Amino acid sequence: MKTIDELLAEGVAGKRVFVRADLNVPLDGTTITDDGRIRAVLPTVAKLAEAGARVVVASHLGRPKGAPDPAFSLAPAAARLGELLGADVAFATDTVGESARATVAGLTDGQVAVIENLRFNPGETSKDDAERGAFADQLAELADSYVGDGFGAVHRKHASVFDLPARLPHYAGYLIATEVGVLKKLTTDVQRPYAVVLGGAKVSDKLGVIDHLLERADRILIGGGMAYTFLKAQGHEVGSSLLQEDQIPAVREYLRRAEEKGVEFVLPVDVVVAPSFPDLKTKAPAHPTTVAADAMPEGQMGLDNGPETNKLYASKLADAATVFWNGPMGVFEHPDFADGTRAVAQALVDSPAFSVVGGGDSAAAVRILGFDENAFGHISTGGGASLEYLEGKTLPGLAALED
Repeated sequence: MKTIDELLAEGVAGKRVFVRADLNVPLDGTTITDDGRIRAVLPTVAKLAEAGARVVVASHLGRPKGAPDPAFSLAPAAARLGELLGADVAFATDTVGESARATVAGLTDGQVAVIENLRFNPGETSKDDAERGAFADQLAELADSYVGDGFGAVHRKHASVFDLPARLPHYAGYLIATEVGVLKKLTTDVQRPYAVVLGGAKVSDKLGVIDHLLERADRILIGGGMAYTFLKAQGHEVGSSLLQEDQIPAVREYLRRAEEKGVEFVLPVDVVVAPSFPDLKTKAPAHPTTVAADAMPEGQMGLDNGPETNKLYASKLADAATVFWNGPMGVFEHPDFADGTRAVAQALVDSPAFSVVGGGDSAAAVRILGFDENAFGHISTGGGASLEYLEGKTLPGLAALED
């Protein structure tokens, strides 16, 4: 896999460089609530611009239906990128149409442009190779070379991720090189004890990674909505908590295999419950109570780990040499249910372990709860991508960057 440093050594002054970034940031209307993914691609974009490249940045945002939708415009991300660069960033109001062609043609050396949301074109996400290829052909006309730096999208077989690199000289950006290097530390020559913390809503989202980690991890800590399926699999009642009944047989099998292999599975011993899901807009008090994990009352919903669980999890992370964390422990967006996620983050800050926060909601939680990002070994920009990498899957966007 060639890197951006090799591209820079070849010379980029006056050349059009297409950077496939991940600017898929959360928005409240047109206000960006977490700009972490924009900041993550900044080193690549800034270095290319400093070297005189005419930089064309492209990304998706959200899940529009293959047509323009103002709610998913990249205009706010383009504006924020310009603020971070300290320079004007041009913005094209389409992907490969008149605006994109004119905007790219108008770039001078060292200038940066962002084209509109790639998913406004149905060719970006099409399952038809010819349709995707046709869109990739149009994108290729905008550039002389390609830099892949959108790690959060490398697990998608999309036109800008998979097909476009085949049409241009291609290189890995700084972010992708860093992400892959970090994930290799979690899959080869892992420093032990190796602890994994998995949260989030659904067990089904984590089945593959749990299966893979049973062969590699020393202990697996479970939290979030998925914990209640594990508790139910152990025979406990879980009230009105999130539950995937159809996954109980698979969970029981994982617990059996873990015991057989000597992998420690750690589940909540107490949970914070409330009668209903909290209002995340008003943050109105949710009247929570703490109950034992094996004595959840009917009509109560588990929404966070309890204080004894927080202490237990901190103790299980204190002596780890390597920790991977993906998924919050509760509804961290509400102050009544943020303590479990905060406790895991604090345990990683306090631990000497090499800690990797696996993207998505976990990365957002770290920032929202006020932690210093530099206190962690690495905060990934791609939750889904990092999980699939740990599952041992071939990621289309990384395969496309290989020579």
